[in-house]
Amino acid sequence: MTLSSSADALSLSLQRVATSEFTGLRPQALLGLFDSGLGGLTVLRRLLSQRPGQRCVYVGDTARVPYGSRDRAEIRCIAAEVVGWLREQGAEAVVMACNTTNALALDVAQSEAGVPVLGLIDAVARQVQQQRIGVLATEATASSGAYGRALQAQRQGLTIVEMGCPAFVPAVEAHQLDTPALRRAAQRYLEPLLDARVEAIVLGCSHYPLLEPMLRDLLPAGVELIDPAHALVDLTLSLFPDQRRPAIEPDLSGCRVVATGDPAEFAAGSARWLGQRPPVEQISLQPEGHGH
Repeated sequence: MTLSSSADALSLSLQRVATSEFTGLRPQALLGLFDSGLGGLTVLRRLLSQRPGQRCVYVGDTARVPYGSRDRAEIRCIAAEVVGWLREQGAEAVVMACNTTNALALDVAQSEAGVPVLGLIDAVARQVQQQRIGVLATEATASSGAYGRALQAQRQGLTIVEMGCPAFVPAVEAHQLDTPALRRAAQRYLEPLLDARVEAIVLGCSHYPLLEPMLRDLLPAGVELIDPAHALVDLTLSLFPDQRRPAIEPDLSGCRVVATGDPAEFAAGSARWLGQRPPVEQISLQPEGHGH
């Protein structure tokens, strides 16, 4: 399928959720979430703060991070593998806490899952109100144009500048959130957005919210930073018939966290995102001898 067909799938996913094809999730339904690494924990943290104790499985595919520098075929294969594994665990809905797979492989994920698949891009596109919008994303997401298409589908006549930021994910995974070299890279990425006089910048990778303090320091006052995790969690919560009292800290009591790389390293990194260190088990998604 083409990139445009993947973008069409973004809208179709939400249409299915909103129609009689899907009537909602059971209160105790198991959610599957995934990202290439730590970034998707921004989504998990918000979800488990808004819906404490929710049953879920989070996959951090750290053996293959970052996704954003991989080609489209690899990304689509990875998405199918991760979603297939989540379905084997019994997930009744899949939350793509990863913009890159959302941009390039939503249709593959939906085909593999057979259950609702929710993504960041279309969720946030429905909520952005500004006319001049910048998007900071991985190279794969930015070059796909998925954010631009999703935003233009909501409102015509927008000015949208999408910028790939290859230095960001490796820096976040290494817990280097504000260094002179990273600031120089960020200034390069922000320059075309500021030249276009953007009013808001979408953090189009789930790793990027941890860079928000540095980015705010580099931006003029009045430019809004938008974290798509808020819109995605709002959409996910709308699928449940019941609401829970939000908690100050995320309640991970119903959550299983797994990683394809070093589980101890992932557990240590998770503490920065979640405010607590969850137990992490290691899994293998690729059959022996299988590669991309």
